[in-house]
Amino acid sequence: MNKEHTILFAEDEITLGQIVKESLETRGFVVQLCHDGDEAFILYRAQKPDILVLDVMMPKMDGFTLAQHIRKTDEETPIIFLTAKSQPHDVVEGFNTGGNDYLKKPFSIEELIARIKNLLNNKQMVSHGEKDMVIGNYKFNSKKQTLQYKEENKEDLTSKESLLLLLLLQHKNKVVERSLVLKQLWGDTSFYSARSMDVFISKLRKKLSQDKTIKILNVRGVGYKFVV
Repeated sequence: MNKEHTILFAEDEITLGQIVKESLETRGFVVQLCHDGDEAFILYRAQKPDILVLDVMMPKMDGFTLAQHIRKTDEETPIIFLTAKSQPHDVVEGFNTGGNDYLKKPFSIEELIARIKNLLNNKQMVSHGEKDMVIGNYKFNSKKQTLQYKEENKEDLTSKESLLLLLLLQHKNKVVERSLVLKQLWGDTSFYSARSMDVFISKLRKKLSQDKTIKILNVRGVGYKFVV
């Protein structure tokens, strides 16, 4: 990494929290560890970390609720959920509350670090993306992460939504393989990453739905085709 990135790590299992904190610090990260959702929210507002790693099942405020509070004012800071819950509806709930990634316990430190670096790199890609791209009746500003329909109010996009839209635009009117999107934006092709991508594809379809000439088509068994 080019600089010391700050991580807000919320984990109520004290031993696990300390082990993960020390492991991340040996890799050059600055880690602020807390043990409940209320403390995590206070530290988030005070320190504005580069990324958040949140346990889902925490006392005082769970990780999903915490993410919802954060997303009311911050769509950019990446959030990774850590949890023993692995049912599909749990995964979908995590992404619908504003999460960018979902890691099932038990996990390896190497896998967590890979996910963290992937999200930080994605965040950097958005901040250096093209500006004012015209998509049908929309204007997309990937640097500011906004989407505007005609002259109406601009809508904020998350960093993952911006990255996904950029990638689809780069392959406009061509088929882009699911595996390429997953590897480039999520870092792997796991079930949880695939579920996450499906959620974000649905979000983009909804946000682009006012222009009927824009379509994100499913190409069965292959991937997606962005048609304008």
